[in-house]
Amino acid sequence: MKAIDSLLAGLIDYAGLYPPAGLDMHSAVRSYLSYGRSKHAPALGRFIVDLNRLTELREEVGDSMRDMRLSVIATPAADWESLALLLEDGFPIDMVEVKPTRTSEIERITKRIPSTLKTYCEVPVDPPDSNLFEAISAAGACAKLRMGGVVAEAFPSARATARTLKALVDRRIVFKATAGLHHAIRSSHPFTYEPKSAAGIMHGFLNLCCAAALLHFGGEAGEAERLLEEQNPDAWQVTPDAVAWCNFCWSAEQLGAVRREFLISFGSCSFEEPIHDLEAMGWL
Repeated sequence: MKAIDSLLAGLIDYAGLYPPAGLDMHSAVRSYLSYGRSKHAPALGRFIVDLNRLTELREEVGDSMRDMRLSVIATPAADWESLALLLEDGFPIDMVEVKPTRTSEIERITKRIPSTLKTYCEVPVDPPDSNLFEAISAAGACAKLRMGGVVAEAFPSARATARTLKALVDRRIVFKATAGLHHAIRSSHPFTYEPKSAAGIMHGFLNLCCAAALLHFGGEAGEAERLLEEQNPDAWQVTPDAVAWCNFCWSAEQLGAVRREFLISFGSCSFEEPIHDLEAMGWL
């Protein structure tokens, strides 16, 4: 496996139902199934859907449910017993994403979610909250980091992101990311698909993946911050054997380890934009 393939394997969880795409269920499901048959299918992860829309999903998908992997978003007050019943009914759910409002909810929620599922608790990036990290670690859960949104204020700074990643790696907490990661390299883009959308600097998913690799293999937060701020594509070298940034280099095996042990995936309402970015750079 090439290094870039190792990095991309199952990396992009498809969130077409959510802003700024905001597709209806039919369109989002059709897109997901189409991506799963495309030449870039190995990069496709889970279909992200709200718990209360799973019945609607089943009506839309029918027999194609076997071709899907699901990440379910729920509130802390969700009917967790219904989740177990849905699993018994054959829903291919891999993970649950939830946003606790306080640390005491984390243990309660993780105890009610079936043990076969990984629970991803959304935590603030800027500023990092060590109490939430400790509660997630104690519960054996995972973290979810929101990296952007439809306004400039939704994008955490590179410094806060690096500090949060360092806190997670120090506690051996697995994480996934969401929002604002449509593009490979940190750069300026419109926040939505509206013609007059505001624009600003957005984090790059390659920056985030490499920052995770840097810290996973013993790097420092300051180095990760500089990597997260990198906007020059020429600072990277992508070869069949490795992905490198400046003096750091990660093999296919190392990138595979990072993806298994630290950064699991990121949610994006577009699957095509991340892929097109890599193709335009000649990395795919």
